[in-house]
Amino acid sequence: METPKGTIIFTTVGRTHYGFDVFSLHIATAVERRLTDGVSVNFNAQFVNDKSDDVVFVSERNGSARIYKTRPGISEPEQLPGAPESYFHDRPIITQSNRLYFISAHEQPDRHFKNWSALYTVELNGEEREVTRVTPLDTADFSPAVSQSGDFLAVASYGSRSWGGEFHEINTDITVFKASEPETRVVICERGGWPTWSGDSTVFFHHQADDGWWSIFRVDIPENFKKYSDFPITPIRVTPSGLHCFTPAAFHDGKRIAVATRRRGVNHRHIEIYDLDHKTFQPVTEPLNPSFHHYNPFVSSNSEFLGYHRFRGESTQGESIVPNIESIVSPIKTLRLLRINGSFPSSSPNGDLIALNSDFDINGGIKVAKSDGSKRWTLIKDRTAFYNSWSPTERHVIYTSLGPIFRPAGIAVQIARIKFDPSDLTADKEELPCDVKILTLENTGNNAFPSCSPDGKSIVFRSGRSGHKNLYIVDAVNGESNGGGIRRLTEGPWIDTMPCWSPKGDLIGFSSNRHNPANIDAFGAYVVRPDGSGLRRILISGPEGSEEAARERVNHVSFNKDGDWLVFTANLCGITAEPVAMPNQFQPYGDLYVVKLDGTGLRRLTWNGYEDGTPTWHTADELDLSRMSLNGQDGDKLDGQFEEPLWISCDI
Repeated sequence: METPKGTIIFTTVGRTHYGFDVFSLHIATAVERRLTDGVSVNFNAQFVNDKSDDVVFVSERNGSARIYKTRPGISEPEQLPGAPESYFHDRPIITQSNRLYFISAHEQPDRHFKNWSALYTVELNGEEREVTRVTPLDTADFSPAVSQSGDFLAVASYGSRSWGGEFHEINTDITVFKASEPETRVVICERGGWPTWSGDSTVFFHHQADDGWWSIFRVDIPENFKKYSDFPITPIRVTPSGLHCFTPAAFHDGKRIAVATRRRGVNHRHIEIYDLDHKTFQPVTEPLNPSFHHYNPFVSSNSEFLGYHRFRGESTQGESIVPNIESIVSPIKTLRLLRINGSFPSSSPNGDLIALNSDFDINGGIKVAKSDGSKRWTLIKDRTAFYNSWSPTERHVIYTSLGPIFRPAGIAVQIARIKFDPSDLTADKEELPCDVKILTLENTGNNAFPSCSPDGKSIVFRSGRSGHKNLYIVDAVNGESNGGGIRRLTEGPWIDTMPCWSPKGDLIGFSSNRHNPANIDAFGAYVVRPDGSGLRRILISGPEGSEEAARERVNHVSFNKDGDWLVFTANLCGITAEPVAMPNQFQPYGDLYVVKLDGTGLRRLTWNGYEDGTPTWHTADELDLSRMSLNGQDGDKLDGQFEEPLWISCDI
């Protein structure tokens, strides 16, 4: 099977600033201990058996989400067996019989727009350690929980349905089954997520109540639940309105649950204990760390310890620098994946440098980094810039958009040519002098997403000057004036955007909703010749006119060096993890894929609960990354600054 080659560089929204570690807290004394080692991000843990210091957790320390176990006194955590072909593992649980359950997303469903996540298990006592699938084929499961005895499991199941397009509260059902009979599943409650057991007979879970508040609900399960004919039943609401409660963890005493909360007037997510009898909350993390978000509590079997993950803080040992560049495991051996600390990367003609945008507000601008991540300079600062295109013929010229991002067609955004002196790229400098030349005229609306032609003479970009966002080509040196010129490439009452010029110069790729202009949430991949001829859609998920083709949200297309493959972001695989349990992400838009120009050879590149975006092929055939290490990079200080889900509001 033919596979693409080279290196793809991309961003992941917020992920580089998480700095998560797993902590436990002795409830009686409020003494907090860090249980993981400060390497990469560590999250979604559970205590192992009756030990209050032993935890199983997820870590991305080796370029993908894998499962690890740690305990006091060992120098580094033990990696546990997972699915061999999986690049995403989540929500691990080790039972008293030493059986590991976990979520993976490595098996492709029978069609596009279905969730891949499913429950798997492996026996840790034996030498074979064969991983088996628990979830039925073509069914998606999230967020497993094991009962106190280990005899029963609960999952938030999507069933065999196609993904409905939602990404706030996902439409899962609480489903219960015996560990010995996983094929006999009973939906005990429709619409619920993140189940947790109290003993063997009560399941708590979260969902958004009709009054708009995320709340915890409970269902009590009769002993003969398999034969119980009245399921699903109406659950009992446990937590009150007036605050958001999610990701519950039940104490086995049946009297308390730990929850993550969002309250009016409180800017951070915190862990609290809710007394079921007295209907009162006990703050846990806010008195300790009021300015950190805390996620996904878990409880020890003796009910004495409470765990969670949070930003590790600046006072603890561990990684304290955000790497400019880090390597991510690729499912294609001939293709390398690099995550950058920034967005809209573009590499220099010889591949030794990468231009990127660090932010999209007044603190934004353009930075230039070495491709091994060892040094970074500021080119433009205190000015909003986005979407960079390095001139293929000039090492000292970068094109960008200056102005606010994600704005309507009439808002002023300009295409700029940034010129600097490469001799200023020295170790003793932090900022580079540069000359900024605006290529588009004033009062021409929203001009953005420039891409330079291979000969360095022209720029294709998206403009809203007509009232609609279409593509134009302008002189790369003189712009619209001073002897330059501009011509329209596409025209119509739809959105054509994010163009990319093929390295061979024969095609321009872009995203568009021209096949259904009324839907601003669905985009397809298109190509057109620079003279405007040969326009066609690259159909990826289904034939023209099909439901699958109509649902595609394809963005950020970019050609490889030979011009026969495209990398892009898309929503083809739905949801990978419950979004409410994470910082702000838009998962469905954020998996990376490659496809050939004829629509064949589709391969998924990333699996996670994040939004991966702005991918592009690096210009260098081979990158020497031998110097690429966290200790050798001058990245940003890791300060735990990331956003909670923007769709969680206390203004209800």
